[in-house]
Amino acid sequence: MPYSLVIKDLLFSWSKQSDFVLKIPNWQVKTGEKVFLYGRSGEGKSTLLNLISGIENRYSGDIRVLGQDMTTLNQRQKDTFRANNIGIIFQQFNLLPYLTAGQNILLAQRFRSVDKTPHSGQLASICERLELSNNLLNRKAIELSVGQQQRVAVARALYTSPALIIADEPTSALDSQTRNQFIQLLLDCANTSTVVFVSHDMSLAPHFNQQLALADLQQPKGDVDAA
Repeated sequence: MPYSLVIKDLLFSWSKQSDFVLKIPNWQVKTGEKVFLYGRSGEGKSTLLNLISGIENRYSGDIRVLGQDMTTLNQRQKDTFRANNIGIIFQQFNLLPYLTAGQNILLAQRFRSVDKTPHSGQLASICERLELSNNLLNRKAIELSVGQQQRVAVARALYTSPALIIADEPTSALDSQTRNQFIQLLLDCANTSTVVFVSHDMSLAPHFNQQLALADLQQPKGDVDAA
């Protein structure tokens, strides 16, 4: 599969009364590519990730993820497709506070197809690379530090060996040194996956082999000279 993501004539608006419009004429991400997508706060970065992952459905146009036309799936099918194929790292990590770290990592497994259950040793391998000890995995998420919660969120995203990983500002709460360490760890663990990483922090861009501004994706080719 040459492309993990293909978007054509995407148009999204919260409502007819809203001033916010997300319009992307054409965007393609090659399989295995590591993309850094940047833009200002409120510009629509998180909305775009929600559209790609099937969390947000109100749009016109064509979104194909790993060859799958997302418009042909109902919500339950989208949930299953996402659990089988996409690893998501949220800005606030979205861990359930009173589940253990280990239980949070395994949570997406509920939506996966039976025939795609990961190998039993896969979790242990990922946790070892992320320095998540058994003691830590047995602690409730609410008891973990921000850095530990972050590593749990990464383990959850990587556990099922997803073909596509999308990350929404996951380093916003970290200092610069920890941010760079986190990015390098994520990319090392996701070496065979396509990665779309969204942030407003341009200092992280050099870690990725492609850097794009969301504003440029929304710029129709015919309007460049008129701008």
